[in-house]
Amino acid sequence: MEPRNKKPTLKTIATALGLGVTTVSRALRDDEKIGARTRKSVQDMARQLSYHPSRAGLRLRTGKTNVISLVLDTEEQIGSFVSQMICGITEALAGSPYHLIVTPYSKYGDPVAPIRHLVETEAVDGIIISRIEPEDMRVKYMIQEGMPFVTHGRTHMGVQHPYFDFDNQAYARIAVDCLASRGRKRLALLAPPAGLSFHDHTRQGFAAAVAEHGLEEVRFQGISNDSTIEQIRIGVRNLMRQTPAPDGLINSAGGVSGTGGAILAIQAGLKDVGVVIGRDVDIVTKQLFANLPVFGDAFHVVHEDVLDTGRGLAKALLGSIEGRSVSELQTLVVPTTVTLQSTSDLPERRTG
Repeated sequence: MEPRNKKPTLKTIATALGLGVTTVSRALRDDEKIGARTRKSVQDMARQLSYHPSRAGLRLRTGKTNVISLVLDTEEQIGSFVSQMICGITEALAGSPYHLIVTPYSKYGDPVAPIRHLVETEAVDGIIISRIEPEDMRVKYMIQEGMPFVTHGRTHMGVQHPYFDFDNQAYARIAVDCLASRGRKRLALLAPPAGLSFHDHTRQGFAAAVAEHGLEEVRFQGISNDSTIEQIRIGVRNLMRQTPAPDGLINSAGGVSGTGGAILAIQAGLKDVGVVIGRDVDIVTKQLFANLPVFGDAFHVVHEDVLDTGRGLAKALLGSIEGRSVSELQTLVVPTTVTLQSTSDLPERRTG
């Protein structure tokens, strides 16, 4: 078996160009004290040789790895949601020295364990986490250890930290406003799972708007938007068999609905009991797609731009690594628009 070719090093580039190793190193860092022609020659040769700096060597020289990690639950947001977020993160990292890795963990294990591993092994310069809890132990740990980080969501701990979040309280309010404007009186909310910050925000906005409009809540039993498609279908079916049944539904997205799964499950559950969307019930749903494939039904849609979320998370994390003020690294996206999306005419609405 032939020996594997050695990776090119700074010395390889220096020898090829007849330069000193120090000159090559500074040229690769784009040091302006090195002439522009020399910098270009060195950088062109590095690309030609497929040179990549050693992470271990980089950490020894600079104390940095130029790596950040997105830490995700292995059962979380599979599909379009996470792929859109990763696309946004990598887009924002373009032109910087940083690279992204994804660190998986199981929600049934210790949520701090993967964070602790990254910190103790000095594997990364910064961390992105999601599914934030009001009193999030991961946040407490990273603050204690001085690890730069950003959260997709907000804690309720009374400590300042970088975050990028969608205002789910505002979303629930405008969703209720939309249904109230259509004369709906009995509303049901498919909420995020209890224990997460955005569950609290969504419930708070929903409860306040329902009270303001003098409406009634009909509660889902035993399911959240983390439930499976079949569980949501059965939950909707059972809900609509109640007397009186809700005439307005709000889908808070996240979970399987991050990929559109929950809205399909809701459609299926309604069809099981002969309920017609737009006549018997109206639906407001939060979706990551600007244009939701609605398959013949009409929905009132609020768009959460997850690609932009990824960009915002990456920019905030880079700012945290650079030591910028935390107040500059906090973004709350407030939705204001509900859009009706349909591929067919609305059915005639039943009255009475």
